[in-house]
Order: sequence, then structure tokens, then C-alpha cells
Amino acid sequence: MVIQIKRPITNEKFASNWELSAARAISVVKHLIKEGISSKHLVAAGFGDSQPIVDGMTENSLAKNRRIEFKLDQR
Repeated sequence: MVIQIKRPITNEKFASNWELSAARAISVVKHLIKEGISSKHLVAAGFGDSQPIVDGMTENSLAKNRRIEFKLDQR
């Protein structure tokens, strides 16, 4: 499988799209913890451009791939 970086990040804060994605996920987890959800129930994962839900280079396609997903699990 070939992963094509659609729009690579170009700043000093994030070395890659994967790092930007991970930072977004961590930000959401921190917010949920601040709102009272126990950290033992949360995991942050960033996938960068490795798991797109749509193909394409349009602004709409890129926006759909720039997302946060929640996985609910019962243990």
C-alpha cells in the first residue's frame, strides 16, 4: 500500500502530519479529562494521512479526512 501525503505540514511546531494529528487527539483527550472523564477510559491516537476515509485532493475531501473519531467500547 502506498500512502500519499496530500498536504504535508510545513512549520516548526509539527514535523509531520502524523504529529499534528496526534496533537489534535491529545488536545481532545485533555479536554475530556478537564470535563471529568477519567483518563483510564481514554486513549489518544493520531493517524495523520495513513487512514483517509475519502480519496481526493479537493478541499471537501481533505476536510473530511481532517477529523476526530471516537471509539466506544464496553469491557
